[in-house]
Amino acid sequence: MKIVVFGATGNIGQRIVQEALNRGHEVKGVARRPERFALSHPRLSFEAGNVLDPADVARLVRGHDVVISAVGPARDREEDPRMVVQAAQALIEGLKRAGVKRLVVVGGAGSLEVAPGVRLMDTPDFPPGWRPIASAAAEALEIYRQQGADLDWTYFSPAAFIEPGQRTGRYRVGTEQLVTNEKGESRISMEDYAVALLDEVEQPRFVRQRFTVAY
Repeated sequence: MKIVVFGATGNIGQRIVQEALNRGHEVKGVARRPERFALSHPRLSFEAGNVLDPADVARLVRGHDVVISAVGPARDREEDPRMVVQAAQALIEGLKRAGVKRLVVVGGAGSLEVAPGVRLMDTPDFPPGWRPIASAAAEALEIYRQQGADLDWTYFSPAAFIEPGQRTGRYRVGTEQLVTNEKGESRISMEDYAVALLDEVEQPRFVRQRFTVAY
């Protein structure tokens, strides 16, 4: 497949790019500063682009099979967390203009339920500093649900804790509820998150839905 990855220089984005290349796909990585990415590969190209501009999105994705969005607010510049809401709107419009239907979005875990009607981000232990991005990510999900009818979108929420680790190829799947182990922990490595994402790209199971994974 020909895949575009927005946010390709981020921690998760880099692992998605690597996993896609390992599976034989052709990848275009898009980032505000693509020079930050050190990987070189015959099936990898990089371009600077603005995921908040529908016209730029359309230009970058035209002729591709799948678009993956791994964008988030830049922590080093204290960017507004609501950029993920703007990105959702621009991606929907840009893909429509380009005639590309398949979109997989790296989302947030905060809006997953931990009990009926109780979201993770509403629990007392949820870090206050994470609430703005969690709220923005939840709003972005609603935009896909309300405005994404013309696209084959998938919103992929990680486990509560996602960090660099090992690629095991193992994970358990959920939909609207946080996936936990017998100890009540919800974790996934960035490497296995990328595995699960590419599994969904190659064999779609959650079109116009949200899903999540954890060990």
